[in-house]
Amino acid sequence: MRLLRKRSTELPKQFLMKPTHLLWTPALAFWWRDVIRFLRQRNRIIGALATPLVFWMLVGSGFGPSFRNPGALTSAAATGSYLAYFFPGTLVLIMLFTAIFSTISVIEDRREGFLQGALVAPLSPAAIPLGKFLGGTTLAVLQAALFCVLAPLAGLPIGWHQAALLLPALVFVGFAMTGMGFLVAWPMDSTQGFHAIMNIFLMPLWMMSGALFPMPAGTGWLYWAGALNPVSYGVTAIRSSFAATSGTALPAGYLTGLVVTALFAAVMFVISVNLVAKRSKRN
Repeated sequence: MRLLRKRSTELPKQFLMKPTHLLWTPALAFWWRDVIRFLRQRNRIIGALATPLVFWMLVGSGFGPSFRNPGALTSAAATGSYLAYFFPGTLVLIMLFTAIFSTISVIEDRREGFLQGALVAPLSPAAIPLGKFLGGTTLAVLQAALFCVLAPLAGLPIGWHQAALLLPALVFVGFAMTGMGFLVAWPMDSTQGFHAIMNIFLMPLWMMSGALFPMPAGTGWLYWAGALNPVSYGVTAIRSSFAATSGTALPAGYLTGLVVTALFAAVMFVISVNLVAKRSKRN
């Protein structure tokens, strides 16, 4: 009896872990699990890069002869071609595809029972979304950085100054895109329904973000759709990064796009944590 009482008093102490162990340790485990899963599935790497690459080349070549740069890229090194204008939008498209593929793991983990086990474990409610967000962001940034190697083909500069501004923009955009994918995947039970919602909801957000064509003031409802679209500010931040030159102030629109994208990513994370917390209470 004394032994049982001793164990009963010691057992809870094993679960009274430090807050860092309740949050960061499992979050890093979820992050590493998604990264390893992605690296073992090479078809996901090909799909996430090949589709936007083909899209960029075909659409850029088709719209190029009739396109006139509205001045979004002010760098002297920019060619003003449609390939240059469409390049930042292609980067966001790569991140969108990565978010779709990475957040599908939420549905797969629920189907396999792994997610239920994580929900009943003594973890912080933020551990699951944080790990998923970090995993999706890591994969999105890596693939977008790989695609940036092709920037000189579009006539865009990609030196150290541009990279220093581009990296935080890619991180925040990747975090926000993964957040939107997580919110769609969390209540879903089938991958087919997930793809349908993603195509209906997220693809129009990308298309009306100024990635495909400019939407300046005077274009009616398209202008307001772009102004109210959070994805537009991520595209603006990335596009402005290529317009940066050394020894000058931040490009126009960069700071606004970065701040709005960061706030939107934070909102996605807070909503995701609340959804996970509600599900954990039910379990």
